[in-house]
Formats: sequence, structure tokens, C-alpha cells
Amino acid sequence: MAKDDAGDDIECLEGLLSPGLINAHCHLELSYLKNVIPAGTGLVQFVQQVITKRSPLDEAKLLAMHAAETEMYNSGIVAVGDICNTADTIYIKRKSKLHWHNFIEVSGFVGAAAMQRLDAAKVIAALFMDGAQKKSLSPHAPYSVSTTLFEQLNIETASQLITIHNQECAAEDRLYQNKTGDFLSLYKNFGIDIASFEPTGKTSLQSWLPYFTNNQSIISVHNTFTSQADIAFASKHPHLYFCLCINANKYIEQKIPPIDLLRKNTANIILGTDSYASNWQLNILEEIKSIQQATSYSIPLQEILQWATINGAHALQMDDVLGSFEKGKKPGVVLIQGLNGLNTTASSFTSRIL
Repeated sequence: MAKDDAGDDIECLEGLLSPGLINAHCHLELSYLKNVIPAGTGLVQFVQQVITKRSPLDEAKLLAMHAAETEMYNSGIVAVGDICNTADTIYIKRKSKLHWHNFIEVSGFVGAAAMQRLDAAKVIAALFMDGAQKKSLSPHAPYSVSTTLFEQLNIETASQLITIHNQECAAEDRLYQNKTGDFLSLYKNFGIDIASFEPTGKTSLQSWLPYFTNNQSIISVHNTFTSQADIAFASKHPHLYFCLCINANKYIEQKIPPIDLLRKNTANIILGTDSYASNWQLNILEEIKSIQQATSYSIPLQEILQWATINGAHALQMDDVLGSFEKGKKPGVVLIQGLNGLNTTASSFTSRIL
């Protein structure tokens, strides 16, 4: 069809059109910590600061969450996998135009308190009553979930979508391999008795993944220190996604995840931003730019956009509506400008069309 036959109100755009972007990992409720925790502290120190700086919901927190949600929407994000330790984000999400999957986080490294921690998370989950928003219980991280709590979560999350922070620092593997490393100081600082914890002699991923035997779909987040042996081990799980949050990894540990290794193994890769506490912005294109820069632009933009669109939609189980331009879907439309061919540049940016 010729341009003259297209009708009225035709707009010509310069750049690349993409389906709306999927942010598979965020912590909206931590938005108030933007520019509060210094970069480069390492994960153990970062976790301690997040815990000690937590505060009740107030107007400042609401304003910070609103700013974060607005930034994500304007930059072309259409869906978010969001970690929730509280119900603080409910008000923002009720008015949001974004799709949300709320991962109600469960933690507790002392086995005797497992049921108490699980019950508390269920109370929070019950507050997310909006049927349009999906929710599920999820373990926080291998270093913060006891054997007993892992076993209970396996029962509670049968055939559900869950997420977990995985191998974000080297100390996590050391904890499981021989009960050494920086996490011992974190437990000591917070008075957590880990006398009953027995190291497995294996890596973190190879220690926690076998707990989930009930057809769970799993989003493993960060994976900064995941090895070839870990990826081979994980390949036995049919529904596992590796979520990259490269800018958060650079912010906290000043490391990048093994992107080329994951690609070589044809792993299911998706993208996230993490939170304002550990990132300079909540913008998936900035994650894409960092990935291309870190890999010397060897990864085609069209491949990374698959991670950021249809792969993310599959992972969040929203691919019936989002992730690709297909009849019957409403994926949103994003314009990417400032490209050099099919490579991003420092000046590349997104704008929402629909």
C-alpha cells in the first residue's frame, strides 16, 4: 500500500519500534532509598543498610514510589515483576497503567521461625486483593531462607511462578560450600543464630534449586556468580529464567553477570532494573545499553530486545497480552531513538507511543 493510500493522521517516526518493555525484577517499595546507599559497598553491606534504613510508610515514600512508577511508564515499560515485603505499594498499583506480578517475599534463616515467617507473608499477600494483579509467595535469597522455610514454600507454591535472588555475590557460594564468608558477619550483627545451618558443599544454586519439585516456574535474579556447572545443573529444570540486572550488579558488587555464558547455553534470559536503592534509574533501555557496552556490542540489539519483550512476557506469564506485535495482543508500542544502526549509543532513549 502506498503512503498516500494510508489515510489521514499518519505520523512518520525515526527510530526503531518495539513492543512495550518488561521489567522482570524491581522493588518499588524501596524507591525512597534512591541516592541513599552509596555504590560499591558489596552485597553484604548493602543488605545491612537496606534493613537498618527501613521505615514506615509516609508521604515521602508514596511520592518516591509514584516517581518510580511514572519513570517506568514513560520509558516504555508495560509490566513489572515486583518484590513486596510490605503492602506499601498497593495504593500506587491500584492507579497504575502497568501490569504487575507481586512477588510476596518470604525470608527467615532460623528454621524454628519458618511457619511464623510464612504466615506473616500470607497476611501481606491477602492485602493484594485486586484480581487484575497477579501475586505469589517467593523466597528472598538462599542466604536468608532456612531449609524448613524452603520446604514449606515448595508446598505453598506448587505450579506457581516464583522468584529468588541468586548468586549476587561470591560470599553466597562460600556460605553453602563451607560455611565461611562475609554473610557470617551479617548474621552476627543481627543476632541470627546459624549453628544449625549445615553447608551442602555445593554452590548456592545447586543447593536451593532442588527444593522446588512442584512444577514451579522460577525467575532466578542477578546470577552474577553463576558458573557453567550451575547452568548445566539448572538446565534440568524446565521452567527457569535467568534475570539480568546489570546496572544493579555494577552498583553493588561492581561486577557483571556471565552474559556470554548464558547465551552459549541458550538459557532463557530476561531483564530487570532492581530498585532505586541499587540503580541510578529504572529504565530497561539503560540495562540494554549497559549490556551492549559490556559485551563490546557483540550481542545484536534484536536479540536483547527479545529478552526485554517476549521473553519477559513469557516469564511473567503475560505473553497472551504482552511481548510481541500479534493479533489480539495489546503490548504497547515504544520508539527507540538515537541508535547507530542496530547498536545503542550513549544518547539512545525511548519514548512511549502507546
